[in-house]
Amino acid sequence: MTTRTDAPTRREQILKEAARLFAERGFHGVGVDEIGAAVGISGPGLYRHFPGKDAMLAELLVGISERLLDGGRRRVAESDGDPRALLAALIDGHIDFALNDRSLITLHDRELDRLRDADRKRVRQLQRQYVELWVEAVRATYPELGEPDARAAVHAVFGLLNSTPHLGPAGALTSHGSTAALLHRLARGAFAAAGTGA
Repeated sequence: MTTRTDAPTRREQILKEAARLFAERGFHGVGVDEIGAAVGISGPGLYRHFPGKDAMLAELLVGISERLLDGGRRRVAESDGDPRALLAALIDGHIDFALNDRSLITLHDRELDRLRDADRKRVRQLQRQYVELWVEAVRATYPELGEPDARAAVHAVFGLLNSTPHLGPAGALTSHGSTAALLHRLARGAFAAAGTGA
């Protein structure tokens, strides 16, 4: 979801490799030495950037929740009050995340409970706000859809879009563009079906 084109910082490189390794082998299956080796520094050198693995995990999971919410709010601001355009933009933004940050989806599913209470509550708070953006966009697009059904539809579409880690290795996908287009059609179809069934 980012539009930055400059090179990632060392801290960003560490987080990216930590996310990949945690997703592949689990939080407890990865040591700081392995994360350091993946970015070309010693394990103890990581402590110049993070106090430990717990801090990396917190930054990854809180950070992606913040990015999704910020991106959603930006799309609301750019939609000029057009609910269909907003819903399409929200879907596209989430698909971009789901295809480009697959390891973070796996990490969230497996490791959220390892966060400190305060960090876990922050993730949940950010997620609730993100869901509300979607519920409002869905209800504006399909006014006949009641709030409980709109909320259920949003969570169902999240389940669909967040299934990307199960699509096989990134190289196994037909192409980023065609997979994104397929996911978009499926998400729009799900919302349309919910709307027409109301």
